[in-house]
Amino acid sequence: MVQGCTSDAGKTVMVAGLCRWLANKKISVAPFKPQNMALNSAVTQDGGEIGRAQALQAKACNLEPHTDMNPILLKPSSDMGAQVIVHGHAIDHMQATAFHDYKKVAMTAVLDSHTRLSQQYKKIIVEGAGSPAEINLREGDIANMGFAEAVDCPVVLIADIDRGGVFAHLVGTLELLSQSEQDRVIGFIINRFRGDIKLLEPGLEWLEQRTKKPVLGVVPYLHDLFLDAEDAIASSQVSAEKEQFKIVVPVLPRISNHTDFDALRLNPDINLQFVAANQACPAADLIILPGSKNVISDLATLRAAGWQQDIERHIRYGGKVIGICGGFQMLGTHISDPLGIESNGVSTDTTGFGLLAADTNLKLGKQLLQVAGQLNTAFKNIDITGYEIHCGETKLNDSLTEPLLTLNDNRQDGALNQDNNVLGTYLHGLFDSPEAATALLAWAGLNTAAAVNVSDIREQQLDRLASCLGEHLDSDFLGSLLN
Repeated sequence: MVQGCTSDAGKTVMVAGLCRWLANKKISVAPFKPQNMALNSAVTQDGGEIGRAQALQAKACNLEPHTDMNPILLKPSSDMGAQVIVHGHAIDHMQATAFHDYKKVAMTAVLDSHTRLSQQYKKIIVEGAGSPAEINLREGDIANMGFAEAVDCPVVLIADIDRGGVFAHLVGTLELLSQSEQDRVIGFIINRFRGDIKLLEPGLEWLEQRTKKPVLGVVPYLHDLFLDAEDAIASSQVSAEKEQFKIVVPVLPRISNHTDFDALRLNPDINLQFVAANQACPAADLIILPGSKNVISDLATLRAAGWQQDIERHIRYGGKVIGICGGFQMLGTHISDPLGIESNGVSTDTTGFGLLAADTNLKLGKQLLQVAGQLNTAFKNIDITGYEIHCGETKLNDSLTEPLLTLNDNRQDGALNQDNNVLGTYLHGLFDSPEAATALLAWAGLNTAAAVNVSDIREQQLDRLASCLGEHLDSDFLGSLLN
């Protein structure tokens, strides 16, 4: 099990790298994260929802993602509450204190999933969540040492030296653990190192003498490493100003599945900018409204910051607009939440931006599907694949507004307005299919876009990561994983 001294210490990447290293050695391996909190998620073949990071790690193992790889997923809908997803399906919205009490039940789901995976695969590489030294969350812990103790799992602690304070992180974390938990830690990995390793060696010797535990490796900073983000939008994901086709995406307070834009970020012809939702919208060629875990609240944030006027001006000057999932709902005329699904049980109604003749009604039950289909005739019926994760149903209320997609299960999805400058869809992964992305970008005004195959890039980066770990991690430690 890989546990971190902090969030974003590199746990997700380390697990993905170890999984790919083992898979390349022909070892049967699967990833596992007992509990994840993230708004980037993926749909599995068994019709459930897991954290995007575990879907990435499954790909590292050359496996299809499965709900057992992330049995508990928390999707925050406010600062105090989250949707709780167990074995791929939402069971309730809970406040933080209520979920703390629910952990005993959640542990049963965690152990059931781990048992099933252990029966199918020779090795399980487990990812912790946050830090095991969060004292206030220790009781009933299912995400870190509580799980490791329950299944008798050895633990590696990882810390990010690029943040500074790496020795304090490692020593402090270790000393805040109980004796049995300290004994479970088999060593340390220092992540994202840049510089001369000789200057670090005195600190490594001190750390080993102080803790009586080995440093299992110092992993260098991998520049331009592209892998699907677990949740946060890192500063490295924000493009610098360039004289290229400019796309603006507002960072909503509850933005979800911003991995939809990875193929655009990687496109050399595109300058993609993530812009805070409470700031004015800058000039752009294309504005894309992303998914949201709380559509009505995030819509209010955009409206208060003047985005409605900014988007309308953008359209008048010839710009195009795309809405994905929650962004699609925002572009419509009306959003109704009669059951308070995203509003803490309070019935809520609001007007959308009114740029698509479509009304949305939020309902219980979540649409979780991997889908394939064709763009409409305006896009030459090009094939496209993706996935749906949404609550509610959107209906077109104008015969002049046509659906954007025809899906292979004979459903229609999305909308394209009569003026041919605004479109919306529930399909995540809209730009991951190179031909479809090229067609959509040409519609938006970029006719020279090079096709970017995110899947191929992901595979290259996983192999690059695995090779790096094979070179910089302790050979005895790596050898132990093969046994």
